[in-house]
Amino acid sequence: MSKARISTEAGFAEAFASAAPESLTEGRIRVGSFASGSEIGLPFVILKGRNPGPCLWISGQVHGNEINGIWAGLDFIEALDTGTLSGSVVLTPTANPLALDARRKTAPQDEQDLDQTFPGNLNGLVADQMSAALFDAAAAHADVLISMHTMNNLFNSDPYAVYKLHPDGGVGEEKLFSMIRHFRPAVACRMAVKAGAGELPGNIPGAIDYQMLSRGKPAFMVELGSGSETNAECIRQGVAGLYGVAAEMGLLSAPMRDPAPTLRRVTRRTHVMSREGGLFRTPLVPATTVAAGDPLGTICTLTGRLITEPAMEQDVLIIGIRKDPVVHTGDRIAFVALEWSDVSV
Repeated sequence: MSKARISTEAGFAEAFASAAPESLTEGRIRVGSFASGSEIGLPFVILKGRNPGPCLWISGQVHGNEINGIWAGLDFIEALDTGTLSGSVVLTPTANPLALDARRKTAPQDEQDLDQTFPGNLNGLVADQMSAALFDAAAAHADVLISMHTMNNLFNSDPYAVYKLHPDGGVGEEKLFSMIRHFRPAVACRMAVKAGAGELPGNIPGAIDYQMLSRGKPAFMVELGSGSETNAECIRQGVAGLYGVAAEMGLLSAPMRDPAPTLRRVTRRTHVMSREGGLFRTPLVPATTVAAGDPLGTICTLTGRLITEPAMEQDVLIIGIRKDPVVHTGDRIAFVALEWSDVSV
């Protein structure tokens, strides 16, 4: 259903407090400006229901090339009936407008991974200031936050979830699984955050979901397919998941569909890097189990001569597999689970 929009110049806290029942308010969280005077700001949409209730916050995109989460958030809000909504839904379509405008993962101004900078720093680099502006608003108003992502645009993947556990936040795995199951993810990956865990470099505790968990707010990541594209099926899966979480929170009377009865929990995963450059080809698709020693694909020269057939020394489960065939030494060719099990939820 199409909704009348109210535009506001007010800050987020004022806009949220003054939004009337059954209204849609759009505005921007101001961050700063360019030398030319153009504003740097984070757009937001506030949908208020007829009745009071909790607040579901959707962060549509943290990295600039992750588009499907923006569409899922917009389609979800467009489909909601404010007359039957109890509470509020907030969508910040982009947490990183500078990276979005540049059509790349990070903002060219500082090359920081924004999802390693939370809770932010209003006196820091521009990514730190953007994350601070977003986090101040979200931490003050959200009861649940879902951080939408996609996999690298060079990879194929089915929608999956990523969650973290904070030792002092009081939000356990059971609570997160209860919400994650609505997305029916291919896998639900428990991500280690301690230094030296070996999965990814950088400040992993600086993710927005982990910082929300530290404040006792349920939060997790959803990876909706590949970056730099619009995938209708991934978007529909995201919308259905958002409906389910909203229903579980009490914002809606019922979910769009039944949640998954089990989740495939991944407790250890890794990137597989190419040892040689060339053209990579694979018949594998996400959610495939590959036995120890079986090839993940082939790498050949530009004249067709086989160079290598990369393989793992143990059984693995494919989370994402490279679709761009051009690889150099050190490029990622697969993202795989090393430990996994099915759990009832």
